[in-house]
Amino acid sequence: MSVAFVPERLRGKAEVNQETLQRLLEENDQLIRCIVEYQSKGRATDCVQYQHILHRNLIYLATIADAMPPSTQKTVD
Repeated sequence: MSVAFVPERLRGKAEVNQETLQRLLEENDQLIRCIVEYQSKGRATDCVQYQHILHRNLIYLATIADAMPPSTQKTVD
């Protein structure tokens, strides 16, 4: 199950730290690899569930990034 999934009763109480973000990025990497593998085997319909999880994770990461003050955001040069 995705690390981005948080039950309703726990929402807003989870601490976002570097370790959590790293695990989420690694999970996204695995999801992308699974999606590519299924698509290369002609099983596009089988990868839909992974695409949904990936989408949820990306929205979660974008929400965190948008909530960060500009001075704390890291830029890639």
